[in-house]
Amino acid sequence: MRTARNIVFAIVALILGAFLHYTLPQHDVVRVVNTYQERQDLNDWTRIFWASPDDQATSLSNRDVQFIQTVRKKSWLFGFIQRESDEVMVYRNEDTGWSWPPYFKFDTASLQTEADDLRSTPENPKWAVMTHYGWRMELLSTFPNAVAIRPVESPDATIIPWFNIFFFITMIVLVLVVRAMWLQFRERTIDPALEDTRDAWEKVDTYADDKRGRIKRWLDSWRGK
Repeated sequence: MRTARNIVFAIVALILGAFLHYTLPQHDVVRVVNTYQERQDLNDWTRIFWASPDDQATSLSNRDVQFIQTVRKKSWLFGFIQRESDEVMVYRNEDTGWSWPPYFKFDTASLQTEADDLRSTPENPKWAVMTHYGWRMELLSTFPNAVAIRPVESPDATIIPWFNIFFFITMIVLVLVVRAMWLQFRERTIDPALEDTRDAWEKVDTYADDKRGRIKRWLDSWRGK
């Protein structure tokens, strides 16, 4: 029983972790190489990895999507610890509107212009911090969605994910508060109710034993005759 419970908890934790990893903002130090626009088919299940900025977009089987091609500094821990090597990364640039995830992004054209202005070459690089969410999966042709971009002086810029830090602190505090409320509720309401139920069953059992004893004594008195 404990093994099955641990498996269920592990699956729930894995799903929650994947959801948060996809949804929460991540930061990459990048050098913009190119920007372009391309027609994308949205007629299969991978549509869930693309934004739905308005009602019309959800009914279309394809639409034009803007992309930003970059060279990204490799890193660990969601971009917090940088590595010396580089890799290619392509971001899509779509409005999220009022839909999920709640980034309320409406400035796709402005972001594309900022990315165009930051284009550079290896000989004369311009580095920037790209804020995004989502995953890059080449097999499924999915791309992280760029949310913001800002220039930095060098590829060694320090990035502190303040939003994620405050988010996890808030989530931990809420979990502790809910746990404390549950323990208090169980102590004040559930445990006394269970105790009263247990006492009632004990009284019923004692009454039944007494009745059985009387019947047995009555039967024994008849047998004695």
